[in-house]
Amino acid sequence: LGDAIAIGISALLETISNREEDRQYTLGYKRFSLLGAMLTAVILMIGSVLVILENIRKIVHPQPVNENGILWLGIIAVAINVLASLVVRKGKTKNESILSLHFLEDTLGWLAVILMAIILRFTDWYILDPLLSLVISIFILTKAIPRFWSALKVFLDAVPEGVETSDLEKDLEALPNVKSVNQLSIWSMDGLENNAIVHMCIKDWEQMMETKEAVRQFLEERGVQNITIEVDSSQSNHAQHKRRVTALEQ
Repeated sequence: LGDAIAIGISALLETISNREEDRQYTLGYKRFSLLGAMLTAVILMIGSVLVILENIRKIVHPQPVNENGILWLGIIAVAINVLASLVVRKGKTKNESILSLHFLEDTLGWLAVILMAIILRFTDWYILDPLLSLVISIFILTKAIPRFWSALKVFLDAVPEGVETSDLEKDLEALPNVKSVNQLSIWSMDGLENNAIVHMCIKDWEQMMETKEAVRQFLEERGVQNITIEVDSSQSNHAQHKRRVTALEQ
């Protein structure tokens, strides 16, 4: 039941994330997808840890199982999870990626149950149950933790993976008519589209529009979709502006 509720909430948040921006959420709803991704990842991690703790005890004291009942239950569960994974397998968001991992966990788990049920029809190796559960849970943990961390970094507005801001600043300052880059902020709302704010000084104000277009094109070629460019009169003016904004925030 808890598993189904988690998947339902995650799917609901993914649907909400597709809404257009409005007066209440002027930057859109894309972060709802990340929220769903982190929720699902946390459930996967907690569930895996609980399974590990439970099955460590079972290794010491293996318990008999009803192999016929779990065989048919496993077949039905695998079919349901395969159908569900087909729905989200083409998704690109962090949430859909985590959901795919969730369905993979369930599918692997039930395949292991089916295999175990077949073996137990001919043997009494009841220790297979906790051993398979441990292997699958450890595998899921190794996948869920990095994906949770990746989603969390996006949620905290970290620089997108693969982007080196220091290199970008140097390349921007090498563009014609760019005197200095005073601020370069790059982040993502959902892990798919990147946003950037650029504050810079230029040498010739008469070429401001051409310079801004060159900067915009440069960033777009490097995977930045939404770009805001501001031209500062001087570096000191930009620094004073930042101090005023900081004072207001405090």
